[in-house]
Amino acid sequence: MPEQTPRRTRLAPSPTGALHLGNARTFLANYLLARQNHWQILLRIEDLDGPRIKSGADVQAMEDLQWLGIAWDDGPSYQLPRLAKYQMAVDDLIARDLAYPCICTRKEVELAASAPHAEDGASIYPGTCRDRFDSMDEARSLSGREPAIRFRVPDGTVSFTDAFSGAHQVDVAKDLGDFVIRKSDGTAAYQLAVVIDDADAGITDVVRGDDLLDSTPRQILLYHALDLTRLIPRYTHLPLVVGTDGRRLAKRHGDTRLSFYHELDSPASRVLSLLARWLKIPCDRQPSNADELVGQFDLANLSRDQIVFTSDDDAFLRRH
Repeated sequence: MPEQTPRRTRLAPSPTGALHLGNARTFLANYLLARQNHWQILLRIEDLDGPRIKSGADVQAMEDLQWLGIAWDDGPSYQLPRLAKYQMAVDDLIARDLAYPCICTRKEVELAASAPHAEDGASIYPGTCRDRFDSMDEARSLSGREPAIRFRVPDGTVSFTDAFSGAHQVDVAKDLGDFVIRKSDGTAAYQLAVVIDDADAGITDVVRGDDLLDSTPRQILLYHALDLTRLIPRYTHLPLVVGTDGRRLAKRHGDTRLSFYHELDSPASRVLSLLARWLKIPCDRQPSNADELVGQFDLANLSRDQIVFTSDDDAFLRRH
């Protein structure tokens, strides 16, 4: 019998900032699931968001993960060297009329959109440039700039079953709209890049925060459009860690970076203890590394509610 291909997952930090406690909870859950199920782990640095990339943030992310004992089997890989690969996919989708040039600015989209959605204020694209141009050159000529490229979302629903939150059915055209797959600066957008990267890397299991749940039907559509249907991974979306105001962790909630607590000489075991509590792992003592939690984590025990980071949590981490 042929040897079965191993399942693979990825840890995919973005070097637009430092890893914080919310990131750490998701990465730890991903790591524990991988070790429980004998998945290989790829570390991928998602470095396409050019102006927001912080110098040295990739190295800091790796040091933070290693501090907690979260390891990987392959990588790190980076996205920037793969721009030509992404562009080939964009060209293919344009040639098959599955994508089109868009010269709308973000402000124009927001003004024309029929309904806002999502916490970050994103808007549903109203289709202004759909079937507007016969060619890329025409779009460039009219606008005087390089257009973005949008994927032409088909009518109908996308169905998938999330390993944590269950069955979902999304009318992408109505609820999300045509979405950008290549930005006007020529770099691939997140939705396209991760599909190509995951497919090329043989990723079978994606574990991430549920702020990316809306990305799943978009990415599934791209898998189909790129003839990669057989490679669609299993998705697991976990609730976010938020502040007491109910918003995702950010600077407004104080300094929640892993490196901040590391620099305060808070032991990694104390951080792991808090993360274990957030993952509903019974701990009678502080774990010295992530591997000690592998046998105790059960996805079925997690609440579907968001985790709230409180001042008591901060005080616990500061205690030596």
